[in-house]
Amino acid sequence: MEQTLPKGFEMLEPLVARWALTTQNERQQRRITSSRGELRNFYDNMLPHLSMILAHLDRYPLGELPGEAARLFSLALSLAEVAPHIELYGGDPKVPYSFDESRFVAEHGNLVN
Repeated sequence: MEQTLPKGFEMLEPLVARWALTTQNERQQRRITSSRGELRNFYDNMLPHLSMILAHLDRYPLGELPGEAARLFSLALSLAEVAPHIELYGGDPKVPYSFDESRFVAEHGNLVN
């Protein structure tokens, strides 16, 4: 398998194809269409490495991430999308009790389907 993440992050390679998504809409759709088990698996694999991920990404100026670091950044953004659902909503991939997500428009103006 070709390595797509920076050296030292090989343990996260299995997550890249499914979770290294570049847009907010893609990350939200992945979360919504994932099972509780998939969310938990992703969260449990990412969280122990979060400090190391952030330290690595902090080496680069804002907006100048090379490809491998950009994929790592995308994984971290997916973790930010998933974490509240594990930590606050018991693993529910949707936002329970709060609001109907399909009614919201992302800040960049694309409708959420």
